[in-house]
Formats: sequence, C-alpha cells, structure tokens
Amino acid sequence: MMYPIPHGFMTPTQSRRSFIKALAASSIAGPLVAASNSGPLIAYVGTYTSPLQNMRATQVDLPPGNGRGIHLFEVDRATGAMTPSGLVEMGTSPSCLALNPAKTHLYSGNETERIGDNESGSVSAFAINPADGQLKLLNTVASGGKGPAHLSVHPSGKFVLVANYFGGTVAVLPIQPDGSLGEATDVKKDEGTVGPTKATHAPSGSFAISGHDQIHAHMIEADPTGQFIFHTDLGLDCIYQWKFDPQGGRLLPNDPPTISLPPGDGPRHFAFHPKSAWFYSLQEEGSTIVLFDYDGAKGTLKARQTISSLPPGFAGSNFCSEIMLSPDGRFVYAGNRLHDSIAIFAVADDGTLTFVSEEWTRGDYPRSFNFDPSGTFLYCCNQRADNITVFRLDSKTGALDFTGHYVPVGNPSIIVFRDAAQ
Repeated sequence: MMYPIPHGFMTPTQSRRSFIKALAASSIAGPLVAASNSGPLIAYVGTYTSPLQNMRATQVDLPPGNGRGIHLFEVDRATGAMTPSGLVEMGTSPSCLALNPAKTHLYSGNETERIGDNESGSVSAFAINPADGQLKLLNTVASGGKGPAHLSVHPSGKFVLVANYFGGTVAVLPIQPDGSLGEATDVKKDEGTVGPTKATHAPSGSFAISGHDQIHAHMIEADPTGQFIFHTDLGLDCIYQWKFDPQGGRLLPNDPPTISLPPGDGPRHFAFHPKSAWFYSLQEEGSTIVLFDYDGAKGTLKARQTISSLPPGFAGSNFCSEIMLSPDGRFVYAGNRLHDSIAIFAVADDGTLTFVSEEWTRGDYPRSFNFDPSGTFLYCCNQRADNITVFRLDSKTGALDFTGHYVPVGNPSIIVFRDAAQ
C-alpha cells in the first residue's frame, strides 16, 4: 500500500509515519482524542429554514423549512440526552456545518440560490465562545455557486472547501487570522455528460431519481494530509481528484482528474478509513458502497469492491445519504432514506465490507448522522420527522441500541460536536 510522500527530503518510512500521524490528527480520528475531556459537550445542529421576514433569500428546490437556523444543545455524556442551550436564527438554511481543527470557529454552508442580488449561496463564519460554546457571527461570503450542500475545513485550518450542489461548482475560501472568511481563491465548475436517470445498481422496482438532471457537486474534503482533495459529482457519476496548492489556495487537476462510478448510481458522500489507506464512496441512487484503495503518494483511487447499502432482498426506491466509520475503523455505517435505516457493515482486515445488520432510525428521511466525541452515541438527523434520535453504539458488534431519546428540531440536516472546555 502506498502512502503520501510530502515534498522535501523524506524516506518512504518517514512518509508512512507522517501519513499515520496525519490520520491520527485528522477530524476522522478526533473523537478518540476528545473522549477524555470532562467539560460540557455542545452539539450544533444545522437545519432547513424558511427565509426570515424582509430577507431576500431564495430557497433551492426545497419546501419552506421548519428549522430556525443553527440550534445549540448541551449533551449529557452519560445518557446521550440533549438539552437546548442556544439558537442562531438564520433564514438561509444552514444545512451543513464544519468546525476548524482547533474547534474555535464554526462554518455554515447556507443552501440558498440567491442572497439579495447575488446569484449564489453563502458561507458564514462564527467565533465560538470557549466557555459555553455560543456563537458570534463574524461574516458571510458568497459560496461560489448555488445551493452549497457540503463544506469542510482543510486540515491546515486555513481554508474552507465548499461543494455547491445546484451550481455544480466547488470553491476554496481562505480563512483569515480572526477566523472570518475571505473571497474565494478558486472556483471550479464540473463539466461532462450527465448520467442516465436509471441507476446501474438500482434496487428492483426503484424510482429513485434525484440528481441526474444536471451537474451536482455534492461533497468536498481533503485527505488527512491536506495534499489532495476529492469531490463527488452526483449527476456526472464521478469523483474528482485534485492536488492542492496551499500557497494560492487552488485546486490543480490530478492524473487522472476523475474516477468514474457506474452510470446513474450517483456518488454522494465518502469517508476515509481512520487507520488504513481505504476510501468508501456511497451512491445515492444506486444504493451502493464502493471500496477504493487510496494511493496517498499520488492522491488517486482504485475501486475494489461494490456492495449494496440495503438488506438482502430489498425492492423499491431508496436514496442513500450519509456514510461514516466507527472511531476504531471496525464498522461502516450508511444511511438509507425511504428505507429509513442505518446499515451496519463489518470492515475486514483487507478493508472489504460485510453486511452485519440494520437499525431503524425511528424517524423519516435520515439525512445525516454523527458520533459524539467519545464514540459512545450516534445521533441521527431525521429531516422529515423534525427530530434527532440517539443510539448507543456497541463497540464490539457495531450494533446501534436506541436510547429512547427523541430531540425535537425542525428539518435537521447535520449535527457536529465541540467540547466547550476544549
């Protein structure tokens, strides 16, 4: 297996060690580090909202949302229960949130197609009060395209990466010394032929057609070293592979520049394994997970396994949503909307997946989920049920046990965590 070789005078052994250190320091491995913090735990929940009165914000192809903005909760570490602790009212559907590595700032992707006269979505920067986790708006900038559906913070903490779903673009936004955002240093527009509406791997009887009407950049994230960046385009059925220029904040085409997925399957989200050079891609319309071997020296992917996200024998329509690995890397979790389940897969020694079980989300349309910093609980955002449900993770079997906690939140889209005493 290849590992990244940074520029400079490093031996292959040193390079391997650097890659492992990068994995350990990345946000993927972060929960294991934060587990010992005894301070209060704050959850930030992004939602779909209706435009506030007198705000010239136009929603994308979504009905008016029931959320009110970014909802804050204090989390009970022992039980997983959540208590409301704050709210930042926003009429711009802050549907995606990301923390910087130091957990001092929060960034929201605001999923609209127009703000005032600006035909673009936006990204907002917030400073976090270190004592109680409350948010203070620093500024808001254009996202570089319509309907930003995903954002992430570069491992260096110096850039926000944005995928604009309805604009079909990805953008790099520089983070200023005070945590605020500058104007985009780079915007790239996806190009190619849109795939068919019928997914290659669609379940029998499926009418799951969501994104094959045009190009749709859906997720963007760097590898743990920050040297390479990947983003999915659901409409084009491909994953873009980029080299990253940290001086100019620019995306440079890799060789090859894209990796194709089966026509119509629609790659949505992906996840790096926290300890090994494996990459898992979840297809929204094909309801599949594809395992890729990741060559960290070249920043390229090679497919090795395809497996359904649904239980054997399933027939009908389903839209996949989120994919994550357990903090120890032993299990993969995949969200199924309409089936309203989280599928659980065991990770073998070679990275391949085996279906273990599934858990009903106790809600409607699970858009995303996340683990608390200790890896003890999984929180599922049920978008159409207007609630978040809480599950206890069995670290030995990977099973999810419902705690009985329902948290009322209008149209929840994403949940992220921060230790206020950190």
